[in-house]
Amino acid sequence: MSEFRWYKHVNKSEPITQGDFINKCPVAVPVNVFFDDPEKDKVDLVKYNVIIMSQACDLSNEKIDMVLVCPVWPLTAFGEQSDFFKSTNGKNSLRKGEVSGYHLLNVCDIAGFENEYLVVDLRNVYGVDFKFLTDFAQDQDRLRLLPPYREHLSQAFARFFMRVGLPLDIPKFISDKDKKKSV
Repeated sequence: MSEFRWYKHVNKSEPITQGDFINKCPVAVPVNVFFDDPEKDKVDLVKYNVIIMSQACDLSNEKIDMVLVCPVWPLTAFGEQSDFFKSTNGKNSLRKGEVSGYHLLNVCDIAGFENEYLVVDLRNVYGVDFKFLTDFAQDQDRLRLLPPYREHLSQAFARFFMRVGLPLDIPKFISDKDKKKSV
């Protein structure tokens, strides 16, 4: 099996695309929303290291106004929030994709972009204005997640997002032999 590169360095002048890491990206998080009196609304501005989740074709064709991003955490910092993720079992569960809502990315050894294992938090998705993010990204060289790992992340996001509990309306099939036993 051939080994694919996980990341590449992207010059700040390149357009943003799916899988780009944006450091210290400002994200507006509503604190209080008063529909009757918008002047009382409060929004916190939080800076996260994020990865772009919106589809590359939508970004390159400028078909969206808001870019979906998810926070990215170093595995050690993520483990500080939960003893489970500090444990070998927790890390291996992340590695195997068994923990819904989180996705583990490999270490990076590109000079200037070295990092440990990263956890993408698929449970917290934010929308950032396309024009703002494009301008903001022009201030920093960045790391880009490469195929097939970008598609693997996208699939993990889709599996998390599409999970629903549906009724099972078709009754279980019973063999003729089992039908005779129940009579």
